[in-house]
Amino acid sequence: MNLEKLTAQLVEHEGEKLFPYYCSVGKTTIGVGRNLSDKGISQEESRFMLNNDIEECLYDLKTIFVHPFEQFPESIQHCLIDMRFQLGYGGFRRFKKMIKAVNARNIEDMIKEMRDSNWYRQVPARAEHLIEIIKEG
Repeated sequence: MNLEKLTAQLVEHEGEKLFPYYCSVGKTTIGVGRNLSDKGISQEESRFMLNNDIEECLYDLKTIFVHPFEQFPESIQHCLIDMRFQLGYGGFRRFKKMIKAVNARNIEDMIKEMRDSNWYRQVPARAEHLIEIIKEG
């Protein structure tokens, strides 16, 4: 079977949309006709997307901090990736004082700035969990 030819045929007939949409029968769909309403995605596909998102967060975070990101303790790296993942590109950048504290390697101020935010008030359990991870190092 010529998989490339079949792929081109399916893309031609189904179209390819990178954001969810409703197909002609009202099912939530994505990509090349993937029926999310009935089929969803596999755990393997979910983890593939997650890994891509983590890589995107890492790449972005490496552009923000003055010290090489890999030199931060793993607990700090994980927390910053978690925050960037949830907040997105622009949302994370609004944490200017926290970013400044991380750049100064001032963990107390980092935690203070995390707590002094709308994000903390919106997701206090998640935020406190991240703070505990930072404290435990």
